[in-house]
Amino acid sequence: MNRRNFLAAASASAALAAPGAAAAAQPARFRLGSVTYNLLQNMELATIIATLERAGLAAVELRTGHKHGVEPSIDSAARAKVKESFAQSKIRLLSFGSTCEFQSPDEAERRRQLEIAKSFVDLAKDTGAMAVKVRPNGLPNGVPLDTTVKNIAAGLHELGDYGQSKGIEIWMEVHGPKTQEFPLAARILQAAGHKNVGACWNSNPTDVVDGSVKQAFAALGPFIRNCHISELTSGYPYKEFFGLLRESGYSRYTLAEVAESKEPDRFLLYYKALWEQLVA
Repeated sequence: MNRRNFLAAASASAALAAPGAAAAAQPARFRLGSVTYNLLQNMELATIIATLERAGLAAVELRTGHKHGVEPSIDSAARAKVKESFAQSKIRLLSFGSTCEFQSPDEAERRRQLEIAKSFVDLAKDTGAMAVKVRPNGLPNGVPLDTTVKNIAAGLHELGDYGQSKGIEIWMEVHGPKTQEFPLAARILQAAGHKNVGACWNSNPTDVVDGSVKQAFAALGPFIRNCHISELTSGYPYKEFFGLLRESGYSRYTLAEVAESKEPDRFLLYYKALWEQLVA
């Protein structure tokens, strides 16, 4: 967080400390958590849990490839230990952030990605997580758009079936060049047509039309199962977005997906203070 962002967050903290502020604020139905990308990426699992507990956050999405090491490759004993670690903490293991994607025109590659994604579903089941996040990652060159939409949707549908059999939701991150644009993301989810497949809102610049996210929310709101949020002082209309979430009855989590900090404890305290002001 740069100096300007620290000052903005500090102002938010001061406002929250003012007499009567707590009484005047309406509590959000949703809660604040974090993605390990990138703030927590170099922490062991126990450190992640302790850091989030100290900051008063509620949940975490463990992104693949990070130091926590909670991956489909771990054995049953390690999975049981992960589950117990969260059960003994105040932090919910919400989801696994895989990088599985289904836009390739190569059927063998799509099948490989699906098998990896299914292994994350098994991991989520064994460790007590709610969901697995997957993503589209742009459009392949020289392939008709309708074909790519069909390929991604088919992958999501099959994974949705597998997840449903295990009690694990599938969240499509609104991600990638072109595929992050809300009309196309909504089209993909509609084509997937599975009640166990929803959207992970990703706070993309392409959500914003004339300073507002209302159009994007109208398209994607019915699909939202999780939300990634970024720097709260970035200019993204978070006040409006949080209001739309509240009005829709959203009662899950908004997960901070932010840059590394040399002072993660300090950063998260400021981040939470500003988040609390914006959701009030």
